[in-house]
Amino acid sequence: MQAVDTLIEELRTAAFDARESIKNELIALAKGNDGPMVREHLDSVKRGELLELQWEIDDVLTASAPPPPEPVQNADDAEDEATEEPDPDPIDEAPDPDAPLTAADLDLVYDDPRGLMLHKSKVGDRWFATQVDPRTGQPQTFELHPHELEQLKAQLQGSPFWRLGS
Repeated sequence: MQAVDTLIEELRTAAFDARESIKNELIALAKGNDGPMVREHLDSVKRGELLELQWEIDDVLTASAPPPPEPVQNADDAEDEATEEPDPDPIDEAPDPDAPLTAADLDLVYDDPRGLMLHKSKVGDRWFATQVDPRTGQPQTFELHPHELEQLKAQLQGSPFWRLGS
């Protein structure tokens, strides 16, 4: 590592146009037999240097980095890839009516300013109610079962808080 430290010292004091040859010597050391140790030493030395010198050392580390390993593919995988059918376009698939929903997936159909809101899902026939929890003061949304929905619709029939078009 003495040779690396000597080259780093030269790199610190060298003029800008003379740095390229020093970096090439460092790259040769980093690609040599002790390459992993040289790269590790350069990485640790870099942290204590000025930013401009850190960039130069980064250039050396990038240039001396080993190539990424190529994935190993056996003959069976090659056959599987050749016979696989492409995935169908997700736009063509019907959305799952029981998938988790977001606020964008719901239409507001009833809005009582006293704290009750009813939402209907845009896909499927799921209904949700939002009420303020009296203990926490935070709104809570929950799904309504069909029998609960029928009771609620009967209770709210004729209410002025139904949204038009729903």
